[in-house]
Amino acid sequence: MQLAAVTDAFLRHLQHKNLSTHTLSAYRRDLQKMQQLADRESLDDLRDLGEMRLRSWLAHLHREGLGPKSLQRWLSAVRTLLRFCVREGWLPANVAEGLRAPKADKKLPRLLDVDGAAQFVESPASDAEDDLLARRDAAILELFYSSGLRLSELTALNWPDLDLGAGEVRVTGKGNKTRLLPIGRHARQALQDWRRQAPAAQGDDRGGEPVFTTARGKRLSNRAVQTRLSHWSRRGGAEQRVHPHMLRHSFASHMLESSGDLRAVQELLGHADISTTQIYTHLDFQHLSRVYDSAHPRAKHKKI
Repeated sequence: MQLAAVTDAFLRHLQHKNLSTHTLSAYRRDLQKMQQLADRESLDDLRDLGEMRLRSWLAHLHREGLGPKSLQRWLSAVRTLLRFCVREGWLPANVAEGLRAPKADKKLPRLLDVDGAAQFVESPASDAEDDLLARRDAAILELFYSSGLRLSELTALNWPDLDLGAGEVRVTGKGNKTRLLPIGRHARQALQDWRRQAPAAQGDDRGGEPVFTTARGKRLSNRAVQTRLSHWSRRGGAEQRVHPHMLRHSFASHMLESSGDLRAVQELLGHADISTTQIYTHLDFQHLSRVYDSAHPRAKHKKI
């Protein structure tokens, strides 16, 4: 089979998955890189795609300046494509399974401290009495920090997903996996206030009752939510721009700092692998280190 035709079939397959637009675009870009490399070598047949050729392409991309994280993502896209081909019976085995990209240094996510997070999520409250969008934004910020949602999970919510009486929200995350999350008291109140004033919602392919909408009732896009968070960052004079994932990171770090229960935080975040959640143990250790340095008599610097 032609490599280009197989790639097109795979990308069409991905469109039926619950993947964000950003993820789909990343797959498309990475597989276009692979197709360009194949075209340079006049490779057309999928069956000519061997392990040594992929290894040489990986080295070529590295020499061109792609960093470890980008190389890992590229290899992951190729590996997933070939896994699809094996499942469809077009290949006998996935020749990319044994390949490994260079390891990237893990960067600790940026987050807000407890006081900073509380101050930020409360920032729309002063305008919420008279401003419909401020009331909506208050519900968005409170829910982000209360339940640790991903951006795509929040914008996909429909009112039937929420049980405000019980304080629960059902979200569909990566791989179409659903999880039930608690909603805190402040977020429940903010959501109730928004629901009373929300415009009539316009249904779309993700449901008939979107929770977060524009003033005309159209489901709010991911980009629109990011823009509103930037607005409240500037309005509050924040030193750094607050984005949705920063609130998710803050939620995770503060939960782990208070509870010490890594497994529970993993479940709340919807991480398939606990190693993804373990990055927050580093953040928690940083907090403990600061406490130690300021409190332990043998750690304090003597004043001269």
